[in-house]
Amino acid sequence: MVSIEGRFNDASNFRIAIVVARFNDLITNKLLSGCIDCLQRHGVDTSESSPQLDIIWVPGSMELPLICQSLASKGKYQVLITLGAVIRGDTPHFEVVINESSKGIASVARENGIPIIYGVLTTDTMQQALERAGIKSNLGWNYALQALEMASLMKALR
Repeated sequence: MVSIEGRFNDASNFRIAIVVARFNDLITNKLLSGCIDCLQRHGVDTSESSPQLDIIWVPGSMELPLICQSLASKGKYQVLITLGAVIRGDTPHFEVVINESSKGIASVARENGIPIIYGVLTTDTMQQALERAGIKSNLGWNYALQALEMASLMKALR
């Protein structure tokens, strides 16, 4: 039996793009900080002139799939990370945004054979979002770790 797993100590050769939704940027900026911290601690060059990391800003979570498609089709990244925050309001818009963005991102990943980490928080309140973006823990760190594991796993499977 063969057991194949992704590793976290082989990040220096990965090219990574983080696509961040500007809507609810109080939350997404915190997620981005956690994400960058994790990547840096695992050997990714996160400097301003980094050849390894690109950060792309989009207006909101609905725009994430389109930009992921554009980036994935270029073939220059081993993994993409999406960051967003959709907080339930008084209208059904919440469901539309999370359903369409998640389906779109999953479709792009399958069609292009590239891991895309879905780092879009979906919460009922701003307080819940803040807790997940740094007050209690920062899920941005987790999303970066997932990205490193998936990039490594895809490399091992090739």
